[in-house]
Amino acid sequence: MPTADERFAALGLELPPAPKPMGVYKPALIEGTYLYVSGHGTMKPDGSMIVGKVGQDLDADAGKLAARQVGLSMIATIKATVGSLDRIERVVKVLGMVWATPEFDRHPFVINGCSELFSAIWGEEKGVGVRSAVGMGSLPGNIPVEIEALFRLKDA
Repeated sequence: MPTADERFAALGLELPPAPKPMGVYKPALIEGTYLYVSGHGTMKPDGSMIVGKVGQDLDADAGKLAARQVGLSMIATIKATVGSLDRIERVVKVLGMVWATPEFDRHPFVINGCSELFSAIWGEEKGVGVRSAVGMGSLPGNIPVEIEALFRLKDA
């Protein structure tokens, strides 16, 4: 059975740099056996951000790709914080926020971009936790998606 790090490597995806805080907060915090990951945006490997409103500038498929990019940004932070994706026991909770037009109603489809990435890395049982996918009137820097998550760590 391949490890989470091996499954991620097999996907052939490129990580962006682990983002630096844009305010007074920590990108990730270990508390007991949990890793809390702050809201992350759509940072690409070159450090630029995917921007635009879903339903106006981006269609649902482009929004889903943006959510996958957020997941990659979170993985960069996880690796910077705990060293290896193998330290994650399971995904506990994902909160996905989508900047979208008022009539757009496919927020869960968009956030699947991140959830499907996590499932591919940690498996369907441990990579899928509880989740909310909601629409927002705006997001920082005009990014289309912001996601925060809670992970349980393996006993060290």
